[in-house]
Amino acid sequence: MIAVIDYGVGNLFSLCSSLKYVGADVVVTGDPEVIKTADKIILPGVGAFEDARKKLAANGLDELIKQRAAAGVPLLGICLGMQMLFEESHEYGVHKGLGLIKGRVIAMKGKIPETLDVPHMGWNALKFHNPSPLFKYITEGDCVYFVHSYYADGCEQSLIASSEYGIPITAAVQNGNVYGCQFHPEKSGNVGLNILKAFCER
Repeated sequence: MIAVIDYGVGNLFSLCSSLKYVGADVVVTGDPEVIKTADKIILPGVGAFEDARKKLAANGLDELIKQRAAAGVPLLGICLGMQMLFEESHEYGVHKGLGLIKGRVIAMKGKIPETLDVPHMGWNALKFHNPSPLFKYITEGDCVYFVHSYYADGCEQSLIASSEYGIPITAAVQNGNVYGCQFHPEKSGNVGLNILKAFCER
């Protein structure tokens, strides 16, 4: 069973629909007891880092996620959920992340060319950096859908894919059984479905 963590941040309908489409047994829950029994965990999220981080901590879900990841349970963070896997975020201040992946989250503004829009919204090709089980059913150059204004930096050790948006942008990371996608696989057509399928097989 895959637990999609519901902590009041984000629309989970399309993600759950995509997981069910690829045959996953999925439950949306904020119940720690249910999460403890899950074979895999997905941490979604949209919006502001600080607000999401506080909501995650409100019921101790942040510590539970770290415990389950340490126990070897496959964990996938998506968009803001991926950003929370890092050590810290510099979004409107400096905020502590879960610390499951080395690196920090910084603003795209001031780093990318001024001619490019922020937030970054749209389809971009993936460039592979290291092999990963997430890429079992996709090919380098396949396109995925992004919506974000901040990106992960200083994460070379865990970088498995990047995309180009004026500069190389971290697209996906992996640290053992902990995975992260800056893009939205549930909005990325067949490519995204194949990434979710690969995660479900971990």
